[in-house]
Amino acid sequence: MFGLINIYGMVMKATSKKVITREEWEKKLNDVKLRKEDMNKLVMNFLVTEGYVDAAEKFRLESGTEPDIDLATITDRMAVKKAVQCGNVEDAIEKVNDLNPEILDTNPQLFFHLQQQRLIELIRNGKVEEALEFAQEELAPRGEENQSFLEELERTVALLAFEDVSNCPVRELLDVSQRLKTASEVNAAILTSQSHEKDPKLPSLLKMLIWAQNQLDEKAAYPRINDLSTAMLEDPAV
Repeated sequence: MFGLINIYGMVMKATSKKVITREEWEKKLNDVKLRKEDMNKLVMNFLVTEGYVDAAEKFRLESGTEPDIDLATITDRMAVKKAVQCGNVEDAIEKVNDLNPEILDTNPQLFFHLQQQRLIELIRNGKVEEALEFAQEELAPRGEENQSFLEELERTVALLAFEDVSNCPVRELLDVSQRLKTASEVNAAILTSQSHEKDPKLPSLLKMLIWAQNQLDEKAAYPRINDLSTAMLEDPAV
């Protein structure tokens, strides 16, 4: 992948569109030297950041690549993430505090979003009175201090105004995607507290690859990667 991006950069220097054969393209790829150590670090970074602890441990043993974080902490981080994804927000908050109380103490936005998710779960379970009480006691005071929090609270409480939430303009708050969004935010905060990158490098490189190909399309016809899952080169369309 690094090699492809480097080649795209070289080809972009050309001023007129040209056709590059598969043979020429593969020769350029072969001329790009990548260290296996760097590729292994990229894989380990992805496994650690995304929380694949078993795969990371196996990869460590097979490749000799040491992670830049204690793999034991991944299990605890994933337990928090799973709790949020299952709607057990109170449990998730307790687990975060067990890991590092400063995470929520120093991140009011994250704490608000977790409390907002608690409110959503109460509404999901039909606990209307409890939801209203929780919103008034726990979230309203924070909304008074922060306009964006107030707007998010108002959107969430709007769910209570509809007997049929399918007609509610903010019904997406009850989707699983909302849980995933909150879980991802918590995961990133824990990683940051552990001095680890919150996002894996691999997706960023794939985005860079797509951008480079789109730019190169204007300059040349070349063996393109259309399916990122296989990374197969397809002959240039001429």
